[in-house]
Amino acid sequence: MFKKSIVFITLICSLSACQKPVEYAQFYIFGTLVDITLADVDKVEAQQILAQVQQDLQQMHNDWHPWEPGMLVDINRAFAEGRCAPLDQKLKELIVASQTLEKQTGGSFNAGIGGLVSLWGFHTSDYPIHTPPPSTAAIDKWLQFQPSTQSVYFQGDSVCSSNPATQLDFGGIAKGYAVDLIVDKLKAAGVGAAIVNTGGDLRAYSQVERQYWHIAVRHPQQGLIGLIEITADDAVFTSGNYQRYVEHQGQRYAHILDPRTGRPVSDIVSVTVLASSGLQADAAATALMVAGLKGWHELSKSLQLEAVLVVDEAGKLYMTPAMDARLALYEPDEDEIAEVETNTEKTAKVGWEIEIVK
Repeated sequence: MFKKSIVFITLICSLSACQKPVEYAQFYIFGTLVDITLADVDKVEAQQILAQVQQDLQQMHNDWHPWEPGMLVDINRAFAEGRCAPLDQKLKELIVASQTLEKQTGGSFNAGIGGLVSLWGFHTSDYPIHTPPPSTAAIDKWLQFQPSTQSVYFQGDSVCSSNPATQLDFGGIAKGYAVDLIVDKLKAAGVGAAIVNTGGDLRAYSQVERQYWHIAVRHPQQGLIGLIEITADDAVFTSGNYQRYVEHQGQRYAHILDPRTGRPVSDIVSVTVLASSGLQADAAATALMVAGLKGWHELSKSLQLEAVLVVDEAGKLYMTPAMDARLALYEPDEDEIAEVETNTEKTAKVGWEIEIVK
């Protein structure tokens, strides 16, 4: 059981071992709040570092945005017109990483489906969406072209595609890659410990012995699942289908799409992955959502992921032994149970249904 005072805190950080004051900044980038906490760094130096980090994140947002004017929009337009387009080194690395992940996941992760995302109406910041979903004929037509990052190739400082239907969208990997780039910058600047938190998806590292954090993991309908302990240099990312969706005639269609069927995922509501990098954790969480209940475990083994938590539509928890060792489940006390029973707006889960998948 955890005390009620921490139930609604997303991030609990232990920085007591740090010698210098903790510095903190918050930005709104990538359509979410980005919180950065630094420790073991001089105050003036920290302010300079945070100012530069904000500029870097904003540039990434501008360059990688799939529908607002910028480098990625220019590239996708060029693909559609059979042309090549210039790109910078970061975007090239992001494309190469996406190509590798598409191969590793058998297509469960495919950053070339921007046209499909747009077809479903998900190139927007206004949710929920109430416009009708695309027709079966429109989806099948898109599938015939088989868009994929494997059609993308480079010519000097330009990028091209042999398939004009390929439209890049890095929604399943951009935050993870950005977090890794920022962590690399912080380490190079001599920051002893830091947390880079992008709307609950984060990476934390520390050069202080016995440094640890507790990260809260939530169930979409049933409140707090528990706290994951992370140490040293870990990334924790969650992919879920419960915040962004199309709602039409009483039916909800999740924003996470299966590139192989052209349709939303359904039997898993969230996947949480703990990995050594934000890029790996972010992309893997998306790929495991697409793999579904039948395929997530085999894919996680193929990707050599040790700590994974899956929540299905019925609320059942599936986790690997490594995640079970890291996750302290939340159980409400008697007062909280009584409060839940008399107030339907509050939720709590007693006796989680759990399966440890080895």
